[in-house]
Amino acid sequence: MIRAALGQVQLAVMLLTRLPAGRLPEPAPSMGASAWAFPLAGLAVGAIAAVVLSGALALGLPPMLAAGLALAAQIAATGALHEDGLADVCDGFWGGHDPARRLEIMRDSRIGSYGTLGLILSVGLRWQALSLLATTAHPWLAIIAVAMTSRVASAALLAAMPPARSDGLGRAASGVTARAAIIAAVIAVLPALAVPGMGAAIAVQIVLGLSLAALARRKIGGQTGDVLGTAQQLAEIGALLTLAARA
Repeated sequence: MIRAALGQVQLAVMLLTRLPAGRLPEPAPSMGASAWAFPLAGLAVGAIAAVVLSGALALGLPPMLAAGLALAAQIAATGALHEDGLADVCDGFWGGHDPARRLEIMRDSRIGSYGTLGLILSVGLRWQALSLLATTAHPWLAIIAVAMTSRVASAALLAAMPPARSDGLGRAASGVTARAAIIAAVIAVLPALAVPGMGAAIAVQIVLGLSLAALARRKIGGQTGDVLGTAQQLAEIGALLTLAARA
């Protein structure tokens, strides 16, 4: 069981980051089986961003620049995977007139005006929020907590929604059980509650996740890999803004 669990953690890191994770054991775990470990991949990403932020502040950089470097490190660690999903969803959901056309647009590698504006808002809001958090005590703890809890949104949508396509990541990772989503939530939420204001931030994440799920059902009939990435982005933005409001 330990070997299987470690393999699932490895796969979660491979799916959600660009960090080296070694070779998967044989037989390799399914994508859906790794959903419970999504917050652990977030832990790795958050830790990298936290180290960069703390180091930049220790070197005397102002909070705005330190926050920018931390955000850049986080994006580099994930290969902008979630940002790419957000851009595709913005373009597809508002650029197509029916589910088939929206899915077609989402698969197109080119980016449109909706996707561009979505990325600008995502990066800008997170940058501003992180710069405010950088002025508080122990900002690194908040960064890690948000990175972990925001990955629960992807696991929850996989458990709650059918895939919108017959192929793709959303289909390959389908079959996630409610138990796996609950385990992911427990892993992320218990340490996060040590961060002041994180309870309210998690509540905001839940509202945003439910709203995205309802929108995705109406627009394309289910979830895709892009929708999962968007869920993470919205959860991260919502949590950071909530924590920044207390800063």
